[in-house]
Amino acid sequence: MTAPRPILFLDVDGPLIPFGAAARGPLVHGGNPLLGRLDPAVGPRLLALPCALVWATTWLDEANTAIAPRLGLPSLPVVDRPEDDAPAPRGLHWKTRPLSEWAGHRPFVWLDDEIGAMDRLWIESAHPAPALLLRVDPARGLTEEDLTVTEEWLSLLSRR
Repeated sequence: MTAPRPILFLDVDGPLIPFGAAARGPLVHGGNPLLGRLDPAVGPRLLALPCALVWATTWLDEANTAIAPRLGLPSLPVVDRPEDDAPAPRGLHWKTRPLSEWAGHRPFVWLDDEIGAMDRLWIESAHPAPALLLRVDPARGLTEEDLTVTEEWLSLLSRR
């Protein structure tokens, strides 16, 4: 029996739409000006990774209609925002617990610009499988170095 594929949880604002980047090309009339900051070369790199891609973004399913086609990605599953207002430890990102729950016992990578120390501590103590929490610089967005770190971690994971 083969182990299930690891998951890669992907944020949009910051990692895919860098805050410090200029538009890379023209927008469709009436389009969101932020979409011009997307790097279409990132899509094939993400698809080549040995993992299941999942949106973890406030864009929710709009990521499938506005972002995915511009990156050459298929429609991806989306982690919903939690509806409950359960108190969280100070400094814990709202995504941390839902991502761990979504992953279950599977390993995962989380690419986000808002990952902090509390998120790392919580995942290390509560998630039953290996996890790579990679904070992406929101001014630069997802870089080749970030993708290489992710690729190497997934490769090491497959050899366990």
